[in-house]
Amino acid sequence: MSEQEQHYTVVVNDEEQYSIWPTGRTVPPGWKSAGVEGTKQVCLDHIEQVWTDMRPLSLRQQMTAA
Repeated sequence: MSEQEQHYTVVVNDEEQYSIWPTGRTVPPGWKSAGVEGTKQVCLDHIEQVWTDMRPLSLRQQMTAA
């Protein structure tokens, strides 16, 4: 299967960091599906739209509290 034919799932961890994972494979511990599946480009485009602050959630919370 070529990379263009491979389907991926967008995954997110507790720190609100995003990645892609091959659809059909078990999502690694600490990650969960973000509900978006498609080609690699579709998934990367989605991540680009939603992951606008690259800082981990815990750092954002600390900076807001300070």
